[in-house]
Amino acid sequence: MEEFFRNLLLAFIPVFVAVDAIGTLPIYISLTEKMERAEKRRVLFESLVTALCLAVGFIFLGKLIFRFLGITVGDFMVAGGAILFCIAILDIMGSQGDRKISPKQLGVVPLGTPLLAGPALLATSLLIIEEYGIIPTLVSVTLNIAIAGLIFSLSALLGRVLGVAGSKALSKITSLFLAAIAVMIVRKGLVSLLSGQ
Repeated sequence: MEEFFRNLLLAFIPVFVAVDAIGTLPIYISLTEKMERAEKRRVLFESLVTALCLAVGFIFLGKLIFRFLGITVGDFMVAGGAILFCIAILDIMGSQGDRKISPKQLGVVPLGTPLLAGPALLATSLLIIEEYGIIPTLVSVTLNIAIAGLIFSLSALLGRVLGVAGSKALSKITSLFLAAIAVMIVRKGLVSLLSGQ
C-alpha cells in the first residue's frame, strides 16, 4: 500500500504539470466571459468529460492506435501544437464578438482537447504507465482533471476581480501565451521526430 501511494504521488506531479489547469484558467475565462452561468456549467462539464474520456481511452489504446496508424508521439505533438496555434491566432486577430469558436463545441474543442487533454498529458500518461503502473496513472489523471474542474468553477470570482477591461487585456495576453505554448509543443514534437523517438 505504501508503494502504491508513493507511485501515485510520483505519477500525480508530472500529470499536474501536463494538465496545467492554472495556466489554462485565463484562457477558460476569456473563452466563457460572455456566457450565462448555466452555459458555463455546461461547457465546464463537457470539457471535463471530454478530457477524462480522451485521456483514459488514450491510456488503454494510445500505443495501439499510434502503431496502427504509423504515427509517433512527435507527430501527435506537432499536430496538437498547430491546432492550438490556430486557435490563438483567431483569438488575437478577432474580437470577442466575432470569435470563430462555437459555444456548442467550446467544451470539447479547445477546452477538453487540446487544452486539458492535449499532447502533453497524453504523452506524459504513456510515459508514466511504464514507470508507475496503470492504476496510479489512471487515478492521477482523474484527480488532476477533477482539480481542473474545481479551479475553472472558481473563474467567476477571478472575473469579478479583473473587471471587463482587465478580462479583455488578459484574453489577449493569454492568447499570446497560448501561441507560445503551441510553438513549444511543435518544437518538442520536431525534436522528437528528428531524434527518431
